[in-house]
Amino acid sequence: MTCYFKNSGMTDLFEEIGIEVTNENVVLVDENIHDFLSVDYPNCAAAWKLVRKKLAEDGEGFKKRLQEVLSEFG
Repeated sequence: MTCYFKNSGMTDLFEEIGIEVTNENVVLVDENIHDFLSVDYPNCAAAWKLVRKKLAEDGEGFKKRLQEVLSEFG
């Protein structure tokens, strides 16, 4: 798994929005998150920092948008 996917906050987030991350789809999920956040892949530190920032600013709105972006993995 990518570095920030191991964080319990991220696994809780995936569970909350109904996204199943597996060994088979982890790279695609990660690439989609980076694209959604406009962060160069595979800069996981920058992606995780932006995820935390977006959650703090508008948690529910961010979760909804992320769920839409990752809906194919739900």
